[in-house]
Amino acid sequence: MSGLLNWVLWFPVIGMIAVLCVPGTKVQTIRYVTLVTTAITFLLTLVLYASFDTEVGGMQPHLSFKMPWISQFHINYSLGIDGISLPMIILTGLLFLICTLSSWTVEKNVKAYFALMLMLQSSVFGVFMALDFFLFYVYWEVMLLPMFFLIGIWGGENREYAAIKFFLYTFFGSIIMLVGIIALYYATGKGEDSFNILALQGGQFTEMTIHLFGTDWSFERLFFWAMFLGFAIKVPVFPFHTWLPHAHVQAPTAVSVILAGVLLKMGTYGFLRIAFPIFPSAAVEYAHVLAILGCISVIYGAFCAMAQNDVKKLIAYSSVSHMGFVMLGMSAMTTQGMNGAVLQMFNHGTSTAMMFLMVGVLYERSHHRWIVKPDGTKGYGGLYTHMPKYSIIFIIGMFASLGLPGLSGFISEALIFLGIFNKFTTITVIAVLGLLVGAAYLLWMFKRMFFGEVSDEVKEYDDMNKREIGYMIPLCVAVIFFGIYPMPVLNIMRASVGELLTLLAKYN
Repeated sequence: MSGLLNWVLWFPVIGMIAVLCVPGTKVQTIRYVTLVTTAITFLLTLVLYASFDTEVGGMQPHLSFKMPWISQFHINYSLGIDGISLPMIILTGLLFLICTLSSWTVEKNVKAYFALMLMLQSSVFGVFMALDFFLFYVYWEVMLLPMFFLIGIWGGENREYAAIKFFLYTFFGSIIMLVGIIALYYATGKGEDSFNILALQGGQFTEMTIHLFGTDWSFERLFFWAMFLGFAIKVPVFPFHTWLPHAHVQAPTAVSVILAGVLLKMGTYGFLRIAFPIFPSAAVEYAHVLAILGCISVIYGAFCAMAQNDVKKLIAYSSVSHMGFVMLGMSAMTTQGMNGAVLQMFNHGTSTAMMFLMVGVLYERSHHRWIVKPDGTKGYGGLYTHMPKYSIIFIIGMFASLGLPGLSGFISEALIFLGIFNKFTTITVIAVLGLLVGAAYLLWMFKRMFFGEVSDEVKEYDDMNKREIGYMIPLCVAVIFFGIYPMPVLNIMRASVGELLTLLAKYN
């Protein structure tokens, strides 16, 4: 089974090469090659799930792979998964399959588009599987290239600005992270485990100091913040969020889905895999700062969403708010809070994917995203009357995002509040207001778009076709099933989250 991770990681690359070998004129063949590739990759992630031992807290011994890469500097090609990374890997496989189907109508440079999508999928898998810090960083950076071109070529009117802003923000955080990686390499004596993420964990840098600018600094505190900056920009945490609305609004629908559903989770995953276990003392010391920033993200994102007339930008700001809940759960460092945070990472990936896909379906018909147009006229109205199939699926995604009991968003947010209340009571009370504002902006959006008279423009729209309904059904099933019975995901993460909490408890 040790080769299974390699198959999951490299099969999208095989598909990318196959796509590049198909003549550009055979557009339908390119689409089907991509569809088959993403479908097989998703099935391989399910095989990973079937092979996973939920009683093992660390990396799965039978699902790991390691071989020398750059031996002179002790850099290895090392892969592994645990209960924190597996839900993200399954989510990645599912969303890329759905995004392939949602991209069926793309006509511009079809070969390049699908090749870049497959390259992006492989690089995301690499981030979630890498156990060598150098390998992790390579995949973290490689991911920027396909995202940059997918936004910059296939995006909206201001796509170049959005692509450059996304690249610069993320690259800046990556450079700071690289400084931390180099510092860790020298702090460990350039030994065999200098880039081994697992070997670096455990708080071995707590008492170490570094001489910088003529003063001795705490090594752990300084480089915890270096890692924090790299990961916080990706989440994104307030005030590092300003690249996100531009990227979302200008990106094509499928890229927005991947950005919100998977790429934002790479930031919170970085906290759980690297920042917290390598610098546990600093993580515990500054937990209140993370909680405050998470709370600000929840409230600020919700109020910004309330102010939007562009429905896609509204959902983009809602992602800032929902990822703030993940930061709150992680800062609690309790069993309920941490499990809620990881579960929210998974659940937000499905619910926000639904919302962006539904906006994309509507955009293909209207070629705009205005709830109220800039000239003051109504953009949408009476959608519920004219497009009942579309409306029903939209309602499911909206209420899952809102956190309605019985849908996936509720249980993860409930666990987060259960975990954080005793530790940060005031912050919890303030953050709950974010739920109220969230309900307000989503219901207000729904009222303006779906109720009232059917406008002449809306009368020309067709309801969802079989392809569109087909790729939305798995997400509808996911948000309902995991809202009623979240144990399959909670069982996966239970042992791994418990092991991380045991490490943090030594410094709490």
